[in-house]
Amino acid sequence: MRALLVRHGVTGETGKVLTGRLPGVSLSDKGRLDARVAADRLRAMPVAAVYSSPIRRCRETARIVASPHELTPITEQRFVEADYGAWSGRRLKDLYRLKALERLMAHASRFRFPDGETLAEVQARAVAGLEALAARHGSDTVVVVSHADVIRALLCQYLGAPLDLIHRTQVAPTSLSIIQLGPDGAVQVPVVNQSLEPLGNAS
Repeated sequence: MRALLVRHGVTGETGKVLTGRLPGVSLSDKGRLDARVAADRLRAMPVAAVYSSPIRRCRETARIVASPHELTPITEQRFVEADYGAWSGRRLKDLYRLKALERLMAHASRFRFPDGETLAEVQARAVAGLEALAARHGSDTVVVVSHADVIRALLCQYLGAPLDLIHRTQVAPTSLSIIQLGPDGAVQVPVVNQSLEPLGNAS
């Protein structure tokens, strides 16, 4: 199976607030435009199914990406955003001042977000979700629309990188990463954080 991992488009809060699982956060105009560009870039791919985190910004992105293929996105709970607990809804500039952030950066695999998940738990459920899709889809190409930390956790797993190094990998909004899962455990990761903007517009 070839999994095309696409991060959702930007919202009005992207880069400002850790929205996490807060309800009602929708794509901005730019986010919708970027999602349409991503859909056009993926139009020629033989996509058999589109899966999405249940969070609104992902579902909106997934609907746009799925449209050229005349597919209805399937919600998959295991690709939901990390549970940031008490940090959800806080401004990033305030979180950057916390001593706890130093512990997260130094020991990401063991750090538990206050009243929330660890990134190890995020990785375990996301990997289980992707492996379930591989068992279901065989040699199909599928799209998975999810979140930065979820995609980074998957990349760490299949690149064989320690989860403590998760923050060294960038996953930009509407970027594409590809994980190929073959028979007998074969894995390839040919693409990481590729922009889906036209080359002339990429920043």
